[in-house]
Amino acid sequence: MIWMTWRQFRPAAITAAAALVVLAAALAATRPTLMSLYSGAHLPGCHAGCAADANNFLNSVQGSYTTKIYWAGLGIMYLVPGVLGLFWGAPLIARELDSGTFRLAWAQSITRARWATIKLLLIGGATMATAGLMSLLIDWWTSPLYQAANQGGPNVLSISRLSGKLFSATGIVPVGYAAFAFALGAAAGVLLRRTIPAMAVTLGIFAALQVLVPILVRPHLIPPVQAAKAISAVQLGNNQVFPTGTTAGPPDYNVGPDGSFTPLVYGISGQPGAMILGSRLIDAAGQTVTTLPSACIHQFHDETATDVSCLAGHGMKIVVSYQPTSRYWALQLAETGLYLVLAAGLGGVSYWAVRRRQRSA
Repeated sequence: MIWMTWRQFRPAAITAAAALVVLAAALAATRPTLMSLYSGAHLPGCHAGCAADANNFLNSVQGSYTTKIYWAGLGIMYLVPGVLGLFWGAPLIARELDSGTFRLAWAQSITRARWATIKLLLIGGATMATAGLMSLLIDWWTSPLYQAANQGGPNVLSISRLSGKLFSATGIVPVGYAAFAFALGAAAGVLLRRTIPAMAVTLGIFAALQVLVPILVRPHLIPPVQAAKAISAVQLGNNQVFPTGTTAGPPDYNVGPDGSFTPLVYGISGQPGAMILGSRLIDAAGQTVTTLPSACIHQFHDETATDVSCLAGHGMKIVVSYQPTSRYWALQLAETGLYLVLAAGLGGVSYWAVRRRQRSA
């Protein structure tokens, strides 16, 4: 049965292996240039006072082929788990049921349970390995960019591994996504018994979770840190970072005409790349404030440099709820574990459904 499964899966495995080889060759050929720029910025071994050099390095690669490869790599990691679920998971059992070849497969000496187990484990393992290797290659290539972002602060490329657009495409979570997408496709296939509908259901559910989990689940996988910060210790206003020598433009402080104020925090001093979940203004007594002191309102609207000092002068602080960058791997493990549990459950559904399926003539 293992040999038969391999024979059926071999074309897909060869295609995946070829894609990995091409990706590895392209990344290996271009990474030395990136490392040369990183070393030229004197960032290797820098542990303090690196922000200016780090931001200069990131400015230097902005708009170059380096950033094109960077964003292309992230795009690949967004697509790969879903593609594997669609083309490896959904047809896995549905194709047999759709074409009627299950009658021959289940008429052999091997039990249906073992048939399903071998298919799910062998091809599911290949799915996870493919996604994991691609993620490893891309993380290896982009590591200088992530290191520079950690050494600096807010940067022109908006690189933060905890940001919603990067977290899902880095680290080990693509392995969990791939396992889930594959198991989802297999379960949809065995329940719907048709390949195309199974692929449509897989795509819809997987895409929905990729949107909902980062918003509703990820921020709370680990209880966030809540800390009262001095006004001067947070980055207020819009989150757009401009290259050296250009004008940042008017800030967006979210201040209403009546002085109603909701602090928009995009960065915390000493916590580069933190995932900001929420913030609120408090007065000297620690009470939440939703309206600015009258003396500070006109200063915000005038966009003067005394905005922050005015609030600080009234003893105000900002309570920030956030996930620090030091929790990146803990959050990665937690989210990967969540998807692996879901994948195991869906695998169990497929196993149960195959065992329960009655032989048909």
